Amino acid sequence: MLNSMAAGSILLPGLLDELIRAEDAASDPLAPGPTHFPARAKRVIFLFMTGGVSHVDSFDPKEELYRRAGEDGLLGSLWKPKHWGKSGIEATDLFPELGRQIDEIGLIRSMRADHINHVEATLGMHTGSVSLPRPSIGSWISYGLGTANQNLPSFVAIAPHLPYAGTHVFSNDCLPAYHQGVRLIPGPEPLPNLKRRTAIEEIQELELGLAAAFDREHFGQRPTDLNLAARIKSFETAFAMQQEAPEVFDLSRESDETLALYGLERGQTTGFGWQCLVARRLSERGVRFVELIDSGSDVNWDHHSDMSLHEGMARSVDRPIAGLLQDLKRRGLLDDTLVVWTTEFGRTPHKESGTGRGHHHHAFCSWLAGAGVKGGYVHGATDEIGLKIAEDEVHVHDFHATILHLMGLDHERLTFRHAGLDLRLTDVHGNVVQEILT
Repeated sequence: MLNSMAAGSILLPGLLDELIRAEDAASDPLAPGPTHFPARAKRVIFLFMTGGVSHVDSFDPKEELYRRAGEDGLLGSLWKPKHWGKSGIEATDLFPELGRQIDEIGLIRSMRADHINHVEATLGMHTGSVSLPRPSIGSWISYGLGTANQNLPSFVAIAPHLPYAGTHVFSNDCLPAYHQGVRLIPGPEPLPNLKRRTAIEEIQELELGLAAAFDREHFGQRPTDLNLAARIKSFETAFAMQQEAPEVFDLSRESDETLALYGLERGQTTGFGWQCLVARRLSERGVRFVELIDSGSDVNWDHHSDMSLHEGMARSVDRPIAGLLQDLKRRGLLDDTLVVWTTEFGRTPHKESGTGRGHHHHAFCSWLAGAGVKGGYVHGATDEIGLKIAEDEVHVHDFHATILHLMGLDHERLTFRHAGLDLRLTDVHGNVVQEILT
């Protein structure tokens, strides 16, 4: 039916594409989709530091802040700058393990966001919108590319605590529900009801098979019902995950050397090291987009009165992230895995109260590593105190456009028809940052 409608061009392209997908939903709506052009990356691991990491205390140190500390309210840094790696990129010793991996990183020092508040800025970094909920970047990539493993979701978010903006950071919003991120919570049982009860396994299969038959018949009468298609696929994915996901979370076969790389002890099921290692295991098994959230809205990087608290936050993620980069590289996965590190905004060069810094969305740092990214490279610059962008601004929309580009997706062509509009992650903006690409 839909193919004949396509021939007559009576449907808008964005809607037509999704309805054709929906018509085949009973078989495989998350089958790997074609890219717009050859992709450099097959998967993304998205590392989100909640609360606002200070750029001037980490990846964009400023000599003027050390020299003029106390003048005009300027606050000097507690961490010392150092030139790291063969590239000699300057960063402080806040992240020493990551500093040793700087030659793998394409550092952006000229990021800009649109809002000064946590919720809105976090929403913007994930969805491109600071005012209205929209599909998250992980959902967009799921929508565009599907999954390489039908037994696992296309999009997983590992979040021990919800960040600012809550579940919106991994929401599908108007996209079909099977593009929503599946949340894992570190612990002995990352996902409830994951273990199958073997005594009734055969009965469960018969029940689900019968339900699937009824669902397919029902869907055949309503081929454009995206919600129904999503429910069918959700049941299928949940059943499949009971078969494959327990093995993903079983780290017992990982070597002591690998566990140490992530800063893990054998048997440990919490901590950012666990999140990073599980992200690697999910990624190598075909999950398209894995997001790691390092903290929630109560404990995070939002240090208004005491910047020394950045030390503990950094210590919990530094070794695991550096270990992730090393592990991906030695397994040959970094060649086609894009690792993204970001926060919602930076912090002011001036002190706010005591020895803290305020929110600063006009300039901050993010970085990319892996597939198609220049390692040991710095893009953009801020002024002498890190207050304003001095060259090569990269807006959040540009950041998103670049990530999609590396995944083989044109951010202007990846659209979804909703409420009379062809929505996209980058709204009506965005330029790929070509300079950071190999």
